[in-house]
Amino acid sequence: MATGRGAAAGAAGPRNRSRSFAARPGERSDAVNAGIKSLCLTPSTSPKAGLCVESLPSEMLLKIFSYLDAASLLSVGCVNKHFCHLASDNGIWLKIYSSCFQPKRTIWKMKSEQAETVSLGCAALPDRKPGYWKKEYISKQITAVKARVMRLVKPVDPYTGLPRKTKEAVKASGLSWIIVLEDKSGMKHVMEKAKLSFKEASVTVLWYSADWPCLGILTTLKLFGVTPLLPAHSRAPSRSGPRRRSLVAEYHLADLTAGSAAVGADKLVQLFSLDPGLLVGLWKEENEIAFVMASLHYHQLLERSTLGSATARYALPPRQPVGDDVDPEYGLHGYSLHLDVHGGSCTSLCGTFRSLFCRKGDIADGYLKLTVVSLKDNTKHLPLTGTLGLAWETDVLKGNVKDCCLMDVTLLDETGKPFWCFSASVHVKLSSKASGLYDYTGPIYTTDYADSEGKVCAELVWLEETKEYFLVGLVLYISTTKVNNWYGTDY
Repeated sequence: MATGRGAAAGAAGPRNRSRSFAARPGERSDAVNAGIKSLCLTPSTSPKAGLCVESLPSEMLLKIFSYLDAASLLSVGCVNKHFCHLASDNGIWLKIYSSCFQPKRTIWKMKSEQAETVSLGCAALPDRKPGYWKKEYISKQITAVKARVMRLVKPVDPYTGLPRKTKEAVKASGLSWIIVLEDKSGMKHVMEKAKLSFKEASVTVLWYSADWPCLGILTTLKLFGVTPLLPAHSRAPSRSGPRRRSLVAEYHLADLTAGSAAVGADKLVQLFSLDPGLLVGLWKEENEIAFVMASLHYHQLLERSTLGSATARYALPPRQPVGDDVDPEYGLHGYSLHLDVHGGSCTSLCGTFRSLFCRKGDIADGYLKLTVVSLKDNTKHLPLTGTLGLAWETDVLKGNVKDCCLMDVTLLDETGKPFWCFSASVHVKLSSKASGLYDYTGPIYTTDYADSEGKVCAELVWLEETKEYFLVGLVLYISTTKVNNWYGTDY
């Protein structure tokens, strides 16, 4: 039971606090700062109910909330229903809305050609439902960000057929990527610390940490695109603010260490591939996660990373066949390929190949064959610069897995539209067949990739004198099912 002195102090408390809010506009008094700081605490954990934030009068909480920015208000509104109601106050949000968008209305006078503009004030409050200006502010912010991003992705690179300013668009939208690991008990581990590396056709995301959960208890790995609900215009998005998640891909870790999935190793780590485009590095001695790497192709990257939900991936809208002017000699013609081979940090090969075609006689086993680089035509043979390998790093260690790399394939149709695009890890392995090349004396190496839409088969020769690979053969096999769905044909 409170003593007389304590009761007197408690009775005087509200009056003292109310006087402490009389600060000059734009400034925060000590009491307000203390009140805002106390919001970070969990109200229900306070041992004395009379001292918790929830016990403050609504007028006092509204005063505290009035000093918060939009992102902080949205976070406070997630505490409980009472806070959500107060943090949606039209008066607070109208002030934020007006300071950001400066809404005006024009009053025309009968005897004057001049217009008098007055800002929206208290007159706009009574006729609006609770939370109206909050919704208006969020809607207008999202619209502004979308418009800014669309302006950036509109220019198209003539070589790749992809948006030229994807890196700038990612920054403008505040987009980042996280992975969520779920264990057998249902507990989720969120990994956010990542390093980005932008290439001409893809972005490589590397997650590294000293606190990976034990591999033996993990069941699934989910890759999400994350965007702030209210992207900041002048600073990096806060990880603690309200954000939206878009599921990009989901992987099951039960088959992670299967022998067929291993793509390379060095002295410290062994790499395992999870399609599409994910690499998991495991410490050799401990068989635990060292890092996770994702290679994300630019084609529809923003849509896949922002328009999905936390439980479902973004579904492409139904596509109508474009129709094909069937040529009596060719099955496909006028195609272009942009190929990038890189190791995460450095690029080994970057080239564009045009005027690709497939004769109808080359259609076999459900695939249309596009020969990009021929063994017989040495004028198209290309060197791979630098050391072919995949660079990785953690908090304290770095390494490079030799003969393993990332391949970005961007195949454009005859109209220049992206037709088949992917980014994946590939492993270069020694071929068993004897070399039949007269221009090269080194051994032949091969690398392959396959998915539901097609296959890529490449041949390289190693030149011991110059210590480099030469690309001497490259063939793409496109699924006839994909071609028929694209054109409405019947190959």
